[in-house]
Amino acid sequence: MSAVIQAQREQLEEGARSLGLDLSDVQISQLMDYGSAILKWNKVYNLTALRDPVLVITHHLLDSLAAVPALARQQSRAGRLLDVGSGAGLPGVVIAICRPDLDVDCLDAVAKKMAFVQQMAGALQLPRLRGLHARVETLEGSYDVITSRAFASLVDFVQGSAQLLAPQGVWMAMKGKRPDGEVEQLRASVDVFHVEQLSVPGLDAERCIVWMRKKEG
Repeated sequence: MSAVIQAQREQLEEGARSLGLDLSDVQISQLMDYGSAILKWNKVYNLTALRDPVLVITHHLLDSLAAVPALARQQSRAGRLLDVGSGAGLPGVVIAICRPDLDVDCLDAVAKKMAFVQQMAGALQLPRLRGLHARVETLEGSYDVITSRAFASLVDFVQGSAQLLAPQGVWMAMKGKRPDGEVEQLRASVDVFHVEQLSVPGLDAERCIVWMRKKEG
């Protein structure tokens, strides 16, 4: 292993520890392999605007990892998670690596991006990870958690995926700054029960999760 890659691995390990995550060597290796694959496929498929391996660790891997402890508090048991507008599989692939008890479906309207996620499912030996090429409005099924990462406005995210949320399910919208304006535009049938601030190691930027569910009655 080169000194550069070793340094990146240590950065990832230290970041995960600071988030309170106890990841195995296998999981760290899966995350590193995933980050390398993003950069490799990027040359042909334009999966992400980032080209710097260090930025992939901070802006993609650690940014997604920051949501894992929060997810564990909301969904501690096995279940189904849908990542809408997943792109290169963020945060879906990262969640699948950290939470092998979850069935994780990554969804995107761009076929080549979901081909990449499906490739990762095989290469990283994640049998419960799937890449689905479709629009969210056309999808069928029931999910305990529906997430997105800077995908769309809260209104569009909720309205597009409402038919897929299980009766006791939650929406987990990963955002930058607290989107108070978007929250105000949500329908009265949507309960925003928590806006959780996140701190991403090595990233000097605001991050939060907007937790939502359907109001009863």
